This record gives sequence, C-alpha cells and structure tokens, in this order.
Amino acid sequence: MQTAELTLALSGKDLIEQLHYLAGVYPGQVVFSTSLGQEDQVITDMIARNNIPIRIFTLDTGRLFNETYELIDRTRARYKIPIEVFFPQANEVEKLVTEKGFTSFYESVENRKECCHIRKVEPLNRALEGAKIWITGLRSEQSANRHQMSLLEWSEEKQLHKFNPLINWSFDEMIDYIKKHNVPYNPLHDKGFVSIGCLPCTRAIEPGEDARAGRWWWEQSQKECGLHK
Repeated sequence: MQTAELTLALSGKDLIEQLHYLAGVYPGQVVFSTSLGQEDQVITDMIARNNIPIRIFTLDTGRLFNETYELIDRTRARYKIPIEVFFPQANEVEKLVTEKGFTSFYESVENRKECCHIRKVEPLNRALEGAKIWITGLRSEQSANRHQMSLLEWSEEKQLHKFNPLINWSFDEMIDYIKKHNVPYNPLHDKGFVSIGCLPCTRAIEPGEDARAGRWWWEQSQKECGLHK
C-alpha cells in the first residue's frame, strides 16, 4: 500500500486498532525496535497486553547499562513474549577497537558516528530485513529534528513504512500510561536519565536541559546515532 492509502486506513482508529490493522495487512512483516526506553516499554505493553502478532527486537551494542540488560529480562518475564537481540558484527568491532581504541567516539563526531554505525545501524539493517512496517517509539518532543515526523512515513533508505504511534504523545501522557498499567521501566529514568543509550555516551540531564542533552554530551550535533534520519 502507498503511504497516503495506508495513512487513510489508519485514520479514525485508536492506537491498538492501528497496531492490529498493520499486523493484519502485513502478517509477519511488522517489527518493533525497542531500546527499552519508557516510550518503547509503553508500546511493548500494548503489543503484549493485546496479543498483537508483532515481532519485537532490540540492539545490544555491547556497551549498554546493566540496568538495561536487567530490564530486558524483566520485560520478558513480565509479558512472556520473546525479544530478539541483534549484536554488531564481531569482526567490525574488533577492527574498530584495534585501530582506534575503546573510546574513539570522544575524539570526533565522525568517529562517534562510525561507532554508532557498527554497533547500531548495521545490526538494525539486518533486523529489518523482510519487514514492511517498522514501529518506533519516537515522540516529537524528544528533539528538534523529530518535530516534523509524522505518524506514518515512508523510508526511502530502508524501503519500508515507519510507524511512530507515540509521535504526538506528551511526556506526561507517557508517564500516566506507565503508572496506570504498571509498566516496567529502567530505574535510571528516576535518576535524571531521560534518553538512555550506551553507558559511555549517556549521562543524566540537569533541570531545564533538552531531553537529548545527555546523549553524546561532549559534542555539538543533532544528537542522533543514524537510526532515525
């Protein structure tokens, strides 16, 4: 289906109905990428609570917080659903670390993007193989470059539709859902970590700082890793 046609078909449906519809139109070809953030946990809860046949996967960069690894296991145990894990190619990580060391990402934006590509973008591309719909937990409030994103978009690069069910949700709406349904979440969120990625590249933010300020805090950039262009 074309983007306009699919967007029209989704209009008038609530979020759960939209997820069911997409899973029905593209059986076995709808995937959800979770980074275990609060937004993603909300979507996981919706999928599991309503028994929607959508495959869930996450990316293990090899540099995640222990709290994130623990949350993966807690989420699996809570919902009794599989969460696939994709790892970077070992030979590429070995080459990067051998040639540039363990913390080359601090030296330049280019080095950081190289690390993100090896540890996140390439595994994502493998995880999306064969998919027609890619579900994300993006919200427009998260960063300036996400303000213009739509509920449903066509990714020319990946040749699939990108569905952003929470794109128009506020932070408070998300928190209210988590409290109402007792959704498990990363305890680092209670310590000032809003956006949680790799341990060396994430810090807590100060009151009033942008939500993405804690990611790659040492550089001036769009605060993106390349997964969502």
